Amino acid sequence: MRLPPAIIGHTEEVLREILRFTGPADGTLSRYFRDHPKLGSRERGVVAEAVYGLLRNKAIYTSFAESGNGPTMRRMTLLGLADAVSIESLGGLSDEETEWLKRVAEINRELMPPLMRSNLPQWLFDKLVARDGEAATLELAHAMNQPAPLDLRVNSLKANREEVVATLAEAPILCVPTPYAPLGLRVIKKPTLQNLPLFKSGAIEVQDEGSQLLAQIVGAKRGEMVVDFCAGAGGKTLALGATMRNTGRLYAFDVSEKRLAKLKPRMARSGLSNIHPVLIAHENDGKVKRLAGKIDRVLVDAPCSGLGTLRRNPDVKWRQTPEAIAEMNTKQIAILSSAARLVKSGGRLVYGTCSLLDEENEAIAAQFLASHEDFSLVPMKDVLAEQKIALEMDDYLKLLPHKHQTDGFFAAVFVRK
Repeated sequence: MRLPPAIIGHTEEVLREILRFTGPADGTLSRYFRDHPKLGSRERGVVAEAVYGLLRNKAIYTSFAESGNGPTMRRMTLLGLADAVSIESLGGLSDEETEWLKRVAEINRELMPPLMRSNLPQWLFDKLVARDGEAATLELAHAMNQPAPLDLRVNSLKANREEVVATLAEAPILCVPTPYAPLGLRVIKKPTLQNLPLFKSGAIEVQDEGSQLLAQIVGAKRGEMVVDFCAGAGGKTLALGATMRNTGRLYAFDVSEKRLAKLKPRMARSGLSNIHPVLIAHENDGKVKRLAGKIDRVLVDAPCSGLGTLRRNPDVKWRQTPEAIAEMNTKQIAILSSAARLVKSGGRLVYGTCSLLDEENEAIAAQFLASHEDFSLVPMKDVLAEQKIALEMDDYLKLLPHKHQTDGFFAAVFVRK
C-alpha cells in the first residue's frame, strides 16, 4: 500500500527540528505527533522509523545527500524514509529521485572511510579507536547502529517466565528467554504491549536485559533497607522491589518530580508496597543525611552521557560533547560519594552507568576508592557467581551490544569494610 506524498513533508519538517539537537529526539517526535493528530498509527510509525534511520546513519546519509540534485534536506529525508519502507511504497517521488535512491542503495558502504562507516562523531570515534583499535570500534559502532530488541522483565510476584511465554504465544507474540537475566524475555518483532492483560496486570515490564542485570547485582534480599539513589522512572526500582519479595523498605530517590510521577502508576500495576518514592533537591539533601549508615544496599545508576543506549537513542551521539561529559564526571563522583554515606558497615554500594567511556566508568570507580578507604572493590566475577549469572567478567561489569546483545552498561560493586 502506497504512503501518501504528505509523509515526505511531515518527515522533513520534524527532521529539521530534530537535527538542531536542542533536545531528545523522542520528545520532539512525541510533540510533533500531538500537534498533528490526523497522522495515523502507520504514518507515525514510518516517520519515527525514518527519523531514527537517519540519526543512526547520519554521517553516510549526509555524504549521499550532498551528491544528488535538489535540496539536501529533502534528500536526507528520502534516505531516512527508504530505511523505513520500500522505495516503491513512497508516494510523491519524482522519477529522478526514484533513480537516485536506487543508485544509492547499490553503493558498497564497506568501501567508505572508517569514520563515515562508524556513523560516530569524530571525537567519539577517535577516543574509542585509541582505546580499542579501529576494527573493534567499527564492530561496536555497527551493533550500536542496529535498532535494539524489545526486552521484558517478568514480575516474579505475579507470574513466572514459562507462564508469560505461554500467554504471550496466544496473542500471538513470540519471545525467547534472555541468556543472562533469569526473568528476562526477548520479544521477536515489536508488538504493542500496552493493551495486553499481562501488561495491565503488572506481570511484565519493558526493561533492557542489561538494566535487569544491573538491578540483580545489587543482591537485594527480603527485609533489607535498600536505596535506589537515582531512581528515574523506576525500572530498576521495580526489579529490586520484586527481588525483595515486597518486604523491607526500598527508597526511590530522584531530583526530578516528573520522573518520580512516572514511577507511581508502574508501582500500582506491579503490586509492590515496599517502595517509598522520595523527591530530593540534590545529593546532599537532608532526607539523604537522615539515613546515613542505615542502608544495606545502595544502587547509584548515575546520570551519564548515555552513549551505551545509542541503539535506542541514536541522537545522543550527535548531541553529546566532551565538555558536557567532563562536567558529568564531577557530578558522578559527588553523587557516588554522597550515596556512600548511606551504606552501613558490611553493606553494598553499586555504581552503574549506561556509558562506554572509561572516564565515566573505571576512572570514577578508581577515584572513589582512592578517597574512601572504608570501601573496597568486590570483583564482579564474585558478584556474578553469587547471583548465578553466566557471564565472564573481571573486576567490573561491562556489557556491550555486539558481545551481549544488551545496551552498553558498566557497573562496579563496593563493600563498606
